[in-house]
Amino acid sequence: MVHVVELMVRESCGSCSRVSKQIAPIVAAVGADLVHRDVDSDLELFAEYGDRVPVVVVDGEEFACWEVDNAELAKALL
Repeated sequence: MVHVVELMVRESCGSCSRVSKQIAPIVAAVGADLVHRDVDSDLELFAEYGDRVPVVVVDGEEFACWEVDNAELAKALL
């Protein structure tokens, strides 16, 4: 099974950039797909996540908000 990791972001978010760089190697190492979703370009995403970005969603389930534990993410993707 190929996991899908979505990162809910907004363009002006420095933490979003940091988390994206942090998790990209972990996601790539397990062969998962990393998709960036701009909450400002989608009304449903904005309504759900608003200012709670960055949010990591793994296979449709919210995994982490603001901070990500690399070891826990790697474990979730195995």
